[in-house]
Amino acid sequence: MRAIWKGAVSFGLVSIGVKLYSATEEKDIRFHQVHRDDGGRIRYKRTCSVCGEEVSYDDIAKGYDLGGGEMVILTDADFADLPLTSSRAIDVLEFVPAEQVDPILYNKAYFLEPEGTATKPYVLLRDALADSERVAIVKVALRQREQLATLRVRDGVLLLNTMLWPDEVRTPDFGFLDEDLKVRPPELAMAASLIDSMAGEFQPDAFTDDYRAALQEVIDAKVEGREVVQPAEEEAAPAAAVDLMAALKASVERARVARGEAPSGGAGEPTPISSARSAKQAAKAPGAKAGPAKKTTAGKTTAKRTTATKAEPTKKTTAKKTTEKKATKAPAKKTAEKKAAPRRSA
Repeated sequence: MRAIWKGAVSFGLVSIGVKLYSATEEKDIRFHQVHRDDGGRIRYKRTCSVCGEEVSYDDIAKGYDLGGGEMVILTDADFADLPLTSSRAIDVLEFVPAEQVDPILYNKAYFLEPEGTATKPYVLLRDALADSERVAIVKVALRQREQLATLRVRDGVLLLNTMLWPDEVRTPDFGFLDEDLKVRPPELAMAASLIDSMAGEFQPDAFTDDYRAALQEVIDAKVEGREVVQPAEEEAAPAAAVDLMAALKASVERARVARGEAPSGGAGEPTPISSARSAKQAAKAPGAKAGPAKKTTAGKTTAKRTTATKAEPTKKTTAKKTTEKKATKAPAKKTAEKKAAPRRSA
Protein backbone atom coordinates (compact mmCIF):
# COMPACT_ATOMS: atom_id res chain seq x y z
CA MET A 1 0.00 0.00 0.00
CA ARG A 2 1.07 3.57 -0.61
CA ALA A 3 0.57 6.32 1.97
CA ILE A 4 -1.68 9.11 0.68
CA TRP A 5 -1.27 11.52 3.62
CA LYS A 6 1.08 12.20 6.51
CA GLY A 7 0.28 14.03 9.70
CA ALA A 8 -0.26 13.56 13.42
CA VAL A 9 -3.03 12.54 15.77
CA SER A 10 -3.40 15.17 18.51
CA PHE A 11 -4.56 13.38 21.65
CA GLY A 12 -4.57 15.99 24.44
CA LEU A 13 -0.94 17.11 24.71
CA VAL A 14 0.25 13.95 22.99
CA SER A 15 1.10 14.07 19.27
CA ILE A 16 1.33 10.79 17.35
CA GLY A 17 2.89 10.84 13.88
CA VAL A 18 0.89 8.71 11.43
CA LYS A 19 0.61 7.77 7.76
CA LEU A 20 -2.78 7.41 6.08
CA TYR A 21 -3.65 4.52 3.75
CA SER A 22 -6.86 3.72 1.89
CA ALA A 23 -8.49 0.83 3.75
CA THR A 24 -10.80 -0.19 0.89
CA GLU A 25 -10.60 -0.62 -2.87
CA GLU A 26 -13.24 -1.08 -5.52
CA LYS A 27 -13.06 -4.29 -7.54
CA ASP A 28 -15.05 -3.02 -10.52
CA ILE A 29 -13.73 -4.05 -13.94
CA ARG A 30 -12.66 -0.87 -15.69
CA PHE A 31 -12.99 -0.21 -19.42
CA HIS A 32 -11.58 2.34 -21.86
CA GLN A 33 -13.66 4.02 -24.51
CA VAL A 34 -12.34 2.88 -27.89
CA HIS A 35 -13.19 3.22 -31.56
CA ARG A 36 -15.36 0.22 -32.50
CA ASP A 37 -13.71 -0.25 -35.92
CA ASP A 38 -10.00 -0.25 -35.01
CA GLY A 39 -9.88 -0.28 -31.18
CA GLY A 40 -8.16 3.11 -30.94
CA ARG A 41 -8.47 4.91 -27.58
CA ILE A 42 -10.85 7.87 -27.47
CA ARG A 43 -9.14 11.05 -26.27
CA TYR A 44 -10.81 14.17 -24.97
CA LYS A 45 -9.40 17.64 -25.39
CA ARG A 46 -9.85 20.39 -22.83
CA THR A 47 -11.06 23.29 -24.91
CA CYS A 48 -12.36 26.71 -23.88
CA SER A 49 -15.99 27.36 -24.78
CA VAL A 50 -15.19 31.06 -25.40
CA CYS A 51 -12.04 31.10 -27.51
CA GLY A 52 -12.10 27.47 -28.66
CA GLU A 53 -8.42 26.89 -27.78
CA GLU A 54 -7.08 23.77 -26.07
CA VAL A 55 -6.19 24.51 -22.43
CA SER A 56 -3.38 22.87 -20.41
CA TYR A 57 -3.79 21.86 -16.75
CA ASP A 58 -1.61 24.79 -15.62
CA ASP A 59 -4.11 27.26 -17.06
CA ILE A 60 -7.17 25.67 -15.46
CA ALA A 61 -8.70 27.36 -12.40
CA LYS A 62 -11.84 26.68 -10.36
CA GLY A 63 -14.96 28.73 -11.05
CA TYR A 64 -18.09 29.17 -8.96
CA ASP A 65 -21.21 29.80 -11.03
CA LEU A 66 -23.28 32.67 -9.66
CA GLY A 67 -25.98 32.18 -12.28
CA GLY A 68 -26.96 34.52 -15.07
CA GLY A 69 -23.64 33.96 -16.85
CA GLU A 70 -21.51 35.33 -13.97
CA MET A 71 -18.55 33.30 -12.70
CA VAL A 72 -16.20 33.78 -9.74
CA ILE A 73 -12.70 32.44 -10.45
CA LEU A 74 -10.63 30.98 -7.58
CA THR A 75 -6.93 30.13 -7.88
CA ASP A 76 -4.63 27.91 -5.81
CA ALA A 77 -3.54 31.00 -3.87
CA ASP A 78 -7.12 31.59 -2.74
CA PHE A 79 -7.35 28.06 -1.34
CA ALA A 80 -3.94 28.32 0.33
CA ASP A 81 -5.11 31.28 2.44
CA LEU A 82 -8.06 29.38 3.92
CA PRO A 83 -7.75 28.82 7.73
CA LEU A 84 -7.42 25.03 7.83
CA THR A 85 -5.96 24.61 11.32
CA SER A 86 -6.12 20.81 10.99
CA SER A 87 -4.25 20.71 7.68
CA ARG A 88 -1.68 18.22 9.01
CA ALA A 89 -3.35 17.09 12.19
CA ILE A 90 -6.12 14.75 13.26
CA ASP A 91 -7.62 16.59 16.22
CA VAL A 92 -9.48 14.40 18.72
CA LEU A 93 -12.58 16.35 19.85
CA GLU A 94 -14.40 13.85 22.10
CA PHE A 95 -15.07 10.17 22.74
CA VAL A 96 -18.62 8.86 22.24
CA PRO A 97 -20.38 5.45 22.27
CA ALA A 98 -20.17 3.85 18.81
CA GLU A 99 -23.93 3.19 18.65
CA GLN A 100 -24.60 6.94 18.78
CA VAL A 101 -23.01 7.45 15.36
CA ASP A 102 -25.57 6.88 12.58
CA PRO A 103 -24.00 4.58 9.92
CA ILE A 104 -25.43 6.82 7.17
CA LEU A 105 -22.79 9.40 8.10
CA TYR A 106 -19.83 7.09 7.30
CA ASN A 107 -18.05 7.82 4.03
CA LYS A 108 -14.55 6.37 3.43
CA ALA A 109 -12.18 4.30 5.57
CA TYR A 110 -8.42 4.72 6.07
CA PHE A 111 -5.79 2.80 8.03
CA LEU A 112 -3.39 4.74 10.27
CA GLU A 113 0.20 3.52 10.66
CA PRO A 114 2.56 4.93 13.30
CA GLU A 115 5.51 6.82 11.87
CA GLY A 116 9.03 6.81 13.31
CA THR A 117 9.12 6.77 17.10
CA ALA A 118 5.36 7.19 17.48
CA THR A 119 4.69 3.46 17.90
CA LYS A 120 4.37 3.48 21.70
CA PRO A 121 1.92 6.42 21.98
CA TYR A 122 0.04 4.91 19.01
CA VAL A 123 -0.36 1.56 20.81
CA LEU A 124 -1.33 3.42 24.01
CA LEU A 125 -4.14 5.29 22.23
CA ARG A 126 -5.24 2.10 20.45
CA ASP A 127 -5.51 0.04 23.65
CA ALA A 128 -7.16 2.83 25.64
CA LEU A 129 -9.71 3.34 22.85
CA ALA A 130 -10.46 -0.40 22.68
CA ASP A 131 -10.92 -0.64 26.46
CA SER A 132 -13.26 2.35 26.55
CA GLU A 133 -15.61 0.77 23.96
CA ARG A 134 -15.99 4.21 22.41
CA VAL A 135 -14.98 5.92 19.18
CA ALA A 136 -13.08 9.19 18.92
CA ILE A 137 -14.71 12.07 17.04
CA VAL A 138 -12.00 13.93 15.11
CA LYS A 139 -11.50 16.62 12.49
CA VAL A 140 -9.09 16.17 9.60
CA ALA A 141 -8.27 18.06 6.39
CA LEU A 142 -7.96 15.82 3.32
CA ARG A 143 -7.58 17.13 -0.23
CA GLN A 144 -8.16 20.74 0.80
CA ARG A 145 -11.36 19.93 2.62
CA GLU A 146 -12.02 19.72 6.35
CA GLN A 147 -13.93 16.59 7.28
CA LEU A 148 -15.53 15.09 10.35
CA ALA A 149 -14.33 11.58 11.11
CA THR A 150 -14.18 8.82 13.72
CA LEU A 151 -11.24 6.83 15.07
CA ARG A 152 -11.80 3.24 16.15
CA VAL A 153 -9.81 0.02 16.41
CA ARG A 154 -9.97 -2.74 13.79
CA ASP A 155 -7.63 -5.74 13.64
CA GLY A 156 -5.16 -4.03 15.95
CA VAL A 157 -4.94 -0.89 13.78
CA LEU A 158 -6.50 2.56 14.19
CA LEU A 159 -9.14 3.06 11.52
CA LEU A 160 -10.19 6.53 10.40
CA ASN A 161 -13.73 6.77 8.97
CA THR A 162 -14.48 10.08 7.29
CA MET A 163 -18.05 11.25 7.77
CA LEU A 164 -20.58 13.40 6.03
CA TRP A 165 -21.63 16.62 7.68
CA PRO A 166 -25.19 16.51 9.07
CA ASP A 167 -26.46 18.97 6.44
CA GLU A 168 -25.20 16.63 3.70
CA VAL A 169 -27.72 13.94 4.67
CA ARG A 170 -31.06 14.40 2.93
CA THR A 171 -34.36 14.27 4.77
CA PRO A 172 -36.76 11.68 3.31
CA ASP A 173 -39.88 13.34 1.91
CA PHE A 174 -42.30 10.74 0.57
CA GLY A 175 -46.08 10.81 0.32
CA PHE A 176 -46.70 7.49 2.09
CA LEU A 177 -45.22 8.92 5.32
CA ASP A 178 -48.32 11.12 5.67
CA GLU A 179 -50.75 8.25 5.12
CA ASP A 180 -52.50 6.66 8.10
CA LEU A 181 -51.63 3.01 7.47
CA LYS A 182 -52.42 0.45 10.18
CA VAL A 183 -50.61 -2.87 10.45
CA ARG A 184 -52.65 -5.65 12.06
CA PRO A 185 -51.02 -7.57 14.96
CA PRO A 186 -51.29 -10.96 13.16
CA GLU A 187 -49.45 -9.50 10.15
CA LEU A 188 -46.74 -8.09 12.40
CA ALA A 189 -46.43 -11.43 14.21
CA MET A 190 -46.14 -13.31 10.91
CA ALA A 191 -43.50 -10.85 9.66
CA ALA A 192 -41.55 -11.37 12.89
CA SER A 193 -41.81 -15.15 12.35
CA LEU A 194 -40.42 -14.74 8.84
CA ILE A 195 -37.49 -12.71 10.19
CA ASP A 196 -36.79 -15.41 12.79
CA SER A 197 -36.89 -18.17 10.16
CA MET A 198 -34.33 -16.29 8.04
CA ALA A 199 -32.08 -15.21 10.93
CA GLY A 200 -28.38 -16.01 10.78
CA GLU A 201 -24.85 -14.77 11.50
CA PHE A 202 -23.42 -12.25 9.02
CA GLN A 203 -20.41 -13.68 7.19
CA PRO A 204 -19.26 -11.29 4.44
CA ASP A 205 -17.16 -14.00 2.74
CA ALA A 206 -20.32 -15.97 2.00
CA PHE A 207 -21.44 -13.33 -0.53
CA THR A 208 -19.91 -12.82 -3.96
CA ASP A 209 -20.22 -10.35 -6.82
CA ASP A 210 -21.84 -12.64 -9.40
CA TYR A 211 -22.03 -9.90 -12.04
CA ARG A 212 -18.29 -9.17 -11.87
CA ALA A 213 -17.47 -12.91 -12.05
CA ALA A 214 -19.71 -13.35 -15.12
CA LEU A 215 -18.20 -10.27 -16.78
CA GLN A 216 -14.68 -11.55 -16.14
CA GLU A 217 -15.70 -14.90 -17.69
CA VAL A 218 -16.84 -13.05 -20.81
CA ILE A 219 -13.51 -11.18 -21.02
CA ASP A 220 -11.46 -14.37 -20.50
CA ALA A 221 -13.49 -16.16 -23.17
CA LYS A 222 -12.86 -13.32 -25.62
CA VAL A 223 -9.12 -13.49 -24.92
CA GLU A 224 -9.00 -17.28 -25.38
CA GLY A 225 -11.28 -17.22 -28.42
CA ARG A 226 -13.79 -19.65 -26.99
CA GLU A 227 -17.56 -19.57 -26.85
CA VAL A 228 -19.15 -17.83 -23.90
CA VAL A 229 -21.59 -20.08 -22.03
CA GLN A 230 -24.59 -18.13 -20.86
CA PRO A 231 -25.33 -18.62 -17.13
CA ALA A 232 -28.61 -20.21 -16.16
CA GLU A 233 -31.43 -17.74 -15.80
CA GLU A 234 -32.44 -17.00 -12.26
CA GLU A 235 -35.96 -17.64 -11.07
CA ALA A 236 -38.16 -14.66 -11.85
CA ALA A 237 -39.23 -12.57 -8.88
CA PRO A 238 -42.81 -13.32 -7.82
CA ALA A 239 -45.49 -10.78 -8.63
CA ALA A 240 -46.73 -8.45 -5.93
CA ALA A 241 -48.97 -10.40 -3.55
CA VAL A 242 -52.58 -9.36 -3.09
CA ASP A 243 -53.03 -11.21 0.23
CA LEU A 244 -50.24 -10.04 2.56
CA MET A 245 -50.84 -12.74 5.19
CA ALA A 246 -50.83 -15.52 2.59
CA ALA A 247 -47.56 -14.22 1.17
CA LEU A 248 -45.99 -14.04 4.65
CA LYS A 249 -47.10 -17.60 5.51
CA ALA A 250 -45.78 -18.96 2.22
CA SER A 251 -42.47 -17.16 2.81
CA VAL A 252 -42.13 -18.65 6.29
CA GLU A 253 -42.82 -22.17 4.97
CA ARG A 254 -40.34 -21.69 2.16
CA ALA A 255 -37.64 -20.56 4.61
CA ARG A 256 -38.30 -23.58 6.84
CA VAL A 257 -38.12 -26.03 3.95
CA ALA A 258 -34.87 -24.43 2.80
CA ARG A 259 -33.42 -25.11 6.24
CA GLY A 260 -34.60 -28.73 6.14
CA GLU A 261 -37.32 -28.25 8.74
CA ALA A 262 -40.74 -29.87 8.54
CA PRO A 263 -43.59 -27.61 7.40
CA SER A 264 -45.62 -26.21 10.28
CA GLY A 265 -48.85 -27.60 8.80
CA GLY A 266 -47.91 -31.20 9.68
CA ALA A 267 -47.16 -34.12 7.36
CA GLY A 268 -46.94 -33.19 3.74
CA GLU A 269 -45.27 -34.15 0.54
CA PRO A 270 -41.48 -34.26 1.05
CA THR A 271 -39.48 -31.80 -1.03
CA PRO A 272 -36.12 -32.66 -2.67
CA ILE A 273 -34.36 -30.52 -0.06
CA SER A 274 -36.11 -32.05 2.96
CA SER A 275 -35.76 -35.61 1.58
CA ALA A 276 -32.05 -35.22 0.99
CA ARG A 277 -31.44 -33.72 4.42
CA SER A 278 -33.58 -36.37 6.15
CA ALA A 279 -31.60 -39.13 4.41
CA LYS A 280 -28.36 -37.47 5.44
CA GLN A 281 -29.48 -37.23 9.08
CA ALA A 282 -30.65 -40.84 9.07
CA ALA A 283 -27.26 -41.98 7.77
CA LYS A 284 -25.48 -40.11 10.56
CA ALA A 285 -27.79 -41.48 13.30
CA PRO A 286 -26.22 -44.10 15.63
CA GLY A 287 -27.11 -47.69 14.77
CA ALA A 288 -28.14 -46.77 11.26
CA LYS A 289 -25.97 -49.55 9.78
CA ALA A 290 -27.65 -52.26 11.87
CA GLY A 291 -31.02 -51.44 10.38
CA PRO A 292 -30.88 -53.61 7.24
CA ALA A 293 -29.69 -56.69 9.21
CA LYS A 294 -32.62 -56.39 11.60
CA LYS A 295 -35.00 -56.02 8.71
CA THR A 296 -33.58 -59.18 7.07
CA THR A 297 -33.95 -61.23 10.27
CA ALA A 298 -37.42 -59.92 10.78
CA GLY A 299 -38.14 -60.81 7.17
CA LYS A 300 -37.03 -64.39 7.70
CA THR A 301 -39.12 -64.77 10.86
CA THR A 302 -42.13 -63.40 9.04
CA ALA A 303 -41.54 -65.85 6.21
CA LYS A 304 -41.45 -68.78 8.66
CA ARG A 305 -44.64 -67.66 10.27
CA THR A 306 -46.28 -67.30 6.88
CA THR A 307 -45.23 -70.86 5.91
CA ALA A 308 -46.63 -72.25 9.14
CA THR A 309 -49.84 -70.38 8.63
CA LYS A 310 -50.14 -71.70 5.10
CA ALA A 311 -49.54 -75.29 6.29
CA GLU A 312 -52.38 -75.23 8.81
CA PRO A 313 -55.19 -74.75 6.29
CA THR A 314 -53.76 -77.65 4.25
CA LYS A 315 -54.02 -80.00 7.21
CA LYS A 316 -57.55 -78.93 7.94
CA THR A 317 -58.52 -79.44 4.32
CA THR A 318 -57.11 -83.03 4.32
CA ALA A 319 -58.96 -83.87 7.50
CA LYS A 320 -62.16 -82.54 6.05
CA LYS A 321 -61.83 -84.68 2.93
CA THR A 322 -61.25 -87.86 5.05
CA THR A 323 -64.36 -87.16 7.12
CA GLU A 324 -66.40 -86.64 3.97
CA LYS A 325 -65.22 -90.01 2.58
CA LYS A 326 -66.17 -91.81 5.79
CA ALA A 327 -69.53 -90.13 5.82
CA THR A 328 -70.13 -91.23 2.22
CA LYS A 329 -69.24 -94.85 2.92
CA ALA A 330 -71.44 -95.12 6.02
CA PRO A 331 -74.82 -94.58 4.29
CA ALA A 332 -73.90 -97.13 1.60
CA LYS A 333 -73.38 -99.81 4.25
CA LYS A 334 -76.75 -99.08 5.88
CA THR A 335 -78.53 -99.34 2.53
CA ALA A 336 -77.01 -102.81 1.89
CA GLU A 337 -78.20 -103.98 5.31
CA LYS A 338 -81.72 -102.75 4.49
CA LYS A 339 -81.79 -104.77 1.29
CA ALA A 340 -80.62 -107.93 3.01
CA ALA A 341 -83.20 -107.77 5.82
CA PRO A 342 -86.42 -108.72 3.85
CA ARG A 343 -84.78 -111.82 2.37
CA ARG A 344 -84.19 -113.28 5.86
CA SER A 345 -87.83 -112.89 6.83
CA ALA A 346 -88.99 -114.72 3.65
